[in-house]
Amino acid sequence: MHILITGGTGFIGSALVPRLLEAGHEVTVLSRHPDKAQKMFAGRVRAIPRLTGFAEDWPLDAVINLAGEGIADRPWTMARKQQLQASRVTLTEELVHVLRRRPQPPRVLISGSAIGWYGDQGERLLEENAAPHEEYMHTLCRDWENAARPVESMGVRLCLVRTGVVLGRSGGLLKRLLPIFGLGLGGRLGTGEQWLSWIALEDYLNVILLLLADEKLAGVFNATAPKPVSNAEFTATLAGALGRPAFLHIPATVLRLAMGEMSVLLLGGQRVLPSRLLEAKFRFRSRTLEECLRNELG
Repeated sequence: MHILITGGTGFIGSALVPRLLEAGHEVTVLSRHPDKAQKMFAGRVRAIPRLTGFAEDWPLDAVINLAGEGIADRPWTMARKQQLQASRVTLTEELVHVLRRRPQPPRVLISGSAIGWYGDQGERLLEENAAPHEEYMHTLCRDWENAARPVESMGVRLCLVRTGVVLGRSGGLLKRLLPIFGLGLGGRLGTGEQWLSWIALEDYLNVILLLLADEKLAGVFNATAPKPVSNAEFTATLAGALGRPAFLHIPATVLRLAMGEMSVLLLGGQRVLPSRLLEAKFRFRSRTLEECLRNELG
């Protein structure tokens, strides 16, 4: 297949593109820095700086839409929220506009979302049909998903992937925490009771490949491992995997003062189950956090 991918040079995309190439697919990467993308993938991809650079007569079988500014990279000022909106919602709207102009649309669009769609819901188990809690993260993810939905009227199979925290040594949360926990400075946040729904990077890549290949699969999918953990359990498990103590505790009041509204990312959580992936007989390589850390950290 010829696949267009947005967000192809990020933490997840940079791991996914080589898997697509190994499978024999042709890949075009949307990147603000095409030369960087070409160098990253050793000249094996076509790189374009804007969506309008994808010519209407180029073949296109599938689109994987992973673009989005890092949700926790900067405080949620009004300007930052506009950037988060533009990098997700506006870009997806532009993508749909480009696909609508094509004489032949792709067969499938796999479009990113996040379990933040559900909002902070405490102990409640959340499957794909759960109702959301209204808050900023839900609104952002709702608009992101809705921006992709018009492709269904074009006959395009749409898969919306509500992603949990992706754990991989090369980036994301785990890369940030390893130096801290390695020094024995890890600790629980707030009460430690808030839920963390995670997925190993390798499993996430295999989810995308499954959705790409199986033409019967469409709609919303929770991309999380079957066994979410509390913040306290995550802290203890990561510290144990590294053979380091984790006795520190950061009170919720301190996090709220330091991070403002964005503190909900650390003090709230979602207890998510990947029900539709399990129904599709998807096999997780890392079903538990212990398995994930063993696989990622060797």
